[in-house]
Amino acid sequence: MGALGYSHFDHLPMKIARLYLRVSTNEQDLTRQAQIEQSTRSAGYYIAGVYREKASGARLDRPELQWMIADLQPGEVVIAEKIDRLSRLPLPEAEQLVNAIRAQGARLAIPGLVDLSDLATAADGVTKIVLESVQELLLKLALQMTRDDYETRRARQRSQFRPLRFLSSSQHDCLFDELARILNAQVPESLLCLRSVAS
Repeated sequence: MGALGYSHFDHLPMKIARLYLRVSTNEQDLTRQAQIEQSTRSAGYYIAGVYREKASGARLDRPELQWMIADLQPGEVVIAEKIDRLSRLPLPEAEQLVNAIRAQGARLAIPGLVDLSDLATAADGVTKIVLESVQELLLKLALQMTRDDYETRRARQRSQFRPLRFLSSSQHDCLFDELARILNAQVPESLLCLRSVAS
């Protein structure tokens, strides 16, 4: 069993990885996720790049993510701490992201996500089809569960602001988004944002 929990890591023909590390806010740091660098090296990988980002996983237009995809070479592996570090996108966009990685000839290797790729590659006929179908289903489930968790968290946070009933629905959504963003901003900017919403 490899250090990242994948038994097949020890016999991959190409052991080149790119790491994607993400947190959502400036207050969070990437120290915990950085431990995955040591685990990846212990599994015998050469790390071709480490991409660190402070951005929402619900956005596809993350600069470091896009640079990583552009840098990918055939046979490389994308490693993240968890699936939600890579994506909290709606399922269609999450699948678009996965397809962009695969289009470069790379694949995902994320702890907690069952990887049947080596078994599928070694198989043929019906067995190969079944393994590939199961792999896709497991990936879709993981991506959808990650999105569902994101939506649940947002709904819980939004409910804390429901006393502001003098705002319209669109103003309420705008206020919530601004409050979430300005927690990391300077106070003058915060006041300007709030004033623009209230006007």
